[in-house]
Amino acid sequence: MEAELKVLEDKIVQLVQLNQRLRAENLYTRQQLANVQNDNKSLVEKMSGAKSRLEALLDQIPEDDEV
Repeated sequence: MEAELKVLEDKIVQLVQLNQRLRAENLYTRQQLANVQNDNKSLVEKMSGAKSRLEALLDQIPEDDEV
């Protein structure tokens, strides 16, 4: 009986450690996701601005029949 309790205790300790490790990993993953989402938002905004500038430049180029 004592040996069985020790085995059970060891398994519980392992589960607690695994739970703590997975919680830390989950937190890290959530932080990484937030960083990537912020980077993505920034890149989308930059691309939108670049698109607007390119469209403005294209509007300044005369059409072939306007020359």
